[in-house]
Amino acid sequence: MGRIIFHIDVNSAYLSWTAVEQLKNGAKTDLRDIPSIIGGDKTTRHGVVLAKSVPAKKYGIRTGEPVVNALRKCPGLKMVPPDHDLYTLYSERMMNFLKEYTPDLEQVSVDECFMDFTGIAHQFASPLEASLTIKDGIYRQFGFTVNIGISSNKLLAKMASDFEKPNRIHTLFPEEIRVKMWPLPVRELFMAGRSSVEVLNKLEIRTIGELAQADPKLLELHLKSHGRTLWEFANGIGETALNAREVENKGIGNSTTLAKDAETLEDAREVLLWLAEKVGQRLRIEKQKARMISVEIRYADFRNVSHQMQLTRATQITARIYETACLLFDELWSGEPVRLLGIRTARLLDEDEPEQMNLFDMQIGQPKDEKQQKLERALDEIKEKYGKDAVKRGSLL
Repeated sequence: MGRIIFHIDVNSAYLSWTAVEQLKNGAKTDLRDIPSIIGGDKTTRHGVVLAKSVPAKKYGIRTGEPVVNALRKCPGLKMVPPDHDLYTLYSERMMNFLKEYTPDLEQVSVDECFMDFTGIAHQFASPLEASLTIKDGIYRQFGFTVNIGISSNKLLAKMASDFEKPNRIHTLFPEEIRVKMWPLPVRELFMAGRSSVEVLNKLEIRTIGELAQADPKLLELHLKSHGRTLWEFANGIGETALNAREVENKGIGNSTTLAKDAETLEDAREVLLWLAEKVGQRLRIEKQKARMISVEIRYADFRNVSHQMQLTRATQITARIYETACLLFDELWSGEPVRLLGIRTARLLDEDEPEQMNLFDMQIGQPKDEKQQKLERALDEIKEKYGKDAVKRGSLL
């Protein structure tokens, strides 16, 4: 049997965990059964929707929209402020429960993780039976539901878990891609953010299947390296190996608390470029390349969110780090004022360590990367000799 990966995702985690805790403390109404949201302040009508119930979704309420809009759609909406200490507690309980099955876990956020089922496959009749056991076990022990996606790599398992919700199990193996994934709107592809979807729509690419059959060179022309990544994702190409250890602590990164909250995309991208320069320079000094990049956002109310992305090729190039950071920021940002921004790299390799390249890398990316790398090393030498302010990017002046 080949590699089998599960993606386990809590259904509307913040709202589910809050509902379970309230019921434990004697609440008569389950937030999941009424129009309700987590986030914001009903008195001031500020903030955004962090999580919503299924009944709230029927009113057209969306995660990330301002609560004032949500209240306009549903005046009787029940609002509960977030409790991040509670979410951390429930997350730890679930991860410890899952580790009783196997230590081969990769936690990617507070409410989702990957599990490598391969090593415990002999204990179950099938992956479906195992996932049903895990799903029902979580509900019996903790009182909340999860979706589980099953596939041969992490990307497809993640896509499968996002199919019909809640409390469902779905498979998405390579032979199922054409039927289950290709007919979906391109916006539903993992890492296809708003700006990328707009570009793809202009190219008359509206489904994942159309993206999969597009010319990857055309996609790279319009979306740079992210176009190639989206094309690979549309074709089901993704990593299988789990990163079960805490690689972030062994990476290189930088963050900054802003003197004034960033309120626009332009403000945030200026900070991200500055951070990418710092991180890229540190990687080059340490003679390292990174295979993973993550972005951290801290909002004005001190909520922290982060997201990470595996790279198809390791890099130490500022432009690559910046492009990836912008994509991650676009996926994460709720539109609220940002107090802190950070970029961190992980899964480091020595810069001289050989990497396996595919044909697309050899045709498109290599010469450009080498030229950019030489330029950035020259800039590093100038800064080292004449001071860090001896040369600056025009966009940062």
